[in-house]
Amino acid sequence: MSDLLASDFDFALPDDRIAHEPARPREAARLLHVAATLGDHRVRDLPGLLRAGDMLVANDTRVIPAQLTAHRGAAKIGITLDRPDATGAWFALARNARRLKPGDTLDFEAGLQAQIRALDGEGGVTLAFNLEGAAFAAALQQAGALALPPYIRRPDGPTSADAVDYQTVFATHEGAVAAPTAGLHFTPTLLEAIAARGVLRETITLHVGAGTFLPMRGDRVAEHRIHAERGEVTPAAAARINAARATGGRIIAVGTTTLRLLESAADDHGIQPFAGDTEIFILPGHRFRGVDALLTNFHLPRSTLFMLVCAFAGEARMKAAYRHAIETGYRFYSYGDASLLEPS
Repeated sequence: MSDLLASDFDFALPDDRIAHEPARPREAARLLHVAATLGDHRVRDLPGLLRAGDMLVANDTRVIPAQLTAHRGAAKIGITLDRPDATGAWFALARNARRLKPGDTLDFEAGLQAQIRALDGEGGVTLAFNLEGAAFAAALQQAGALALPPYIRRPDGPTSADAVDYQTVFATHEGAVAAPTAGLHFTPTLLEAIAARGVLRETITLHVGAGTFLPMRGDRVAEHRIHAERGEVTPAAAARINAARATGGRIIAVGTTTLRLLESAADDHGIQPFAGDTEIFILPGHRFRGVDALLTNFHLPRSTLFMLVCAFAGEARMKAAYRHAIETGYRFYSYGDASLLEPS
């Protein structure tokens, strides 16, 4: 890791390859199968690429309206919620954080108010809100907006369509700032076809944080810090995943968030129950213990997620796959197309 450079994972991506709307229907998105050779498919073809006894594991986090506008006197401050701590306070990212100091009170819409407990000097703030539980969730629905990735063009803010498009069919447990985007390709119809194939399904939970939007600063990968994210693999889910693998099934992670949580929970004996924060940073050289294949979207140049897929499927193979995807018109990022990766 100490010798890795972000520039080694750079590539040129034309602007017209960035998707600003999802495919409709979702399973009509293109799917690049990266194995010994490259295969061009549609997401609706996924059942035919899986085997009876395989298990799809998806992230069942639900996106919250985490983008808020705060007022401190006449000043407006953009706040993006990240994750709560054990006390119920929220760590958040703030624009114009240099204007803030501990003890300041921030006012939001819908009667929501927060006091600043701490600042980390890098734009991070810890906020203690005046509401909690159901009252906090209700106020957030009124005061907040989806924190769509900055590369999705929404000059007037998220639309009513985004409120549906940016949730996965698996979404159950509220807490994510960003959607686990590989899951956006699935519909009830596709899940029925996968089940008819004899493929099993399981869900785990990783609440994707605001840190997913932060670019890597500088070129030395060793200096980059992954923001912590809350995850849970229940004992029942771990047991079912291990049972599927024990009978010869492959574990197919739906998305990098699922893969990161499974790798956080894995040891040499299988997947263990997990509940807590993970800061796992997966880079080339990582020994994968919990995942046999990965369904994922196409990621940003120089990003930690492009490094992850290079670690999983091989750097040369993934760079060739991305060249093919760009040359043949695949759509990139959150609302874009998908790839099914076999390990190197």
